[in-house]
Amino acid sequence: MHLKEQAKAIKTNIPALVIAMKHKNTPVGAKFLAALAVGYALSPIDLIPDFIPVLGYLDDLLIVPLLIALAVTCIPSEVLEQCKREAEQLHQEGQSKKWYYALPIIAVWLLIVWWVVSSCTQ
Repeated sequence: MHLKEQAKAIKTNIPALVIAMKHKNTPVGAKFLAALAVGYALSPIDLIPDFIPVLGYLDDLLIVPLLIALAVTCIPSEVLEQCKREAEQLHQEGQSKKWYYALPIIAVWLLIVWWVVSSCTQ
């Protein structure tokens, strides 16, 4: 698979994974992997910071596709295809709410900031 095809697959699989996390026929382990993949893809924090030359982007090029591939392999094919169709339909209708996907990440970071501030003030 060429790099362009891989990038397109990632672009279509992330919204499908978000939909698959809500699907009742998605196994719990696959939901966890999907949440991890989407969370890492949307998170501003990386294992290797992006300001480190070459290595900073290497984790994005390896970890995100690996997590997505693992999640996709754990989701039953008929469920994944249905989720891809739903994601494509939402995209075509312009109803994709990308900010909505960031809410759990924002909530986690707010909890971390609250915990650090409350720890420092005691």
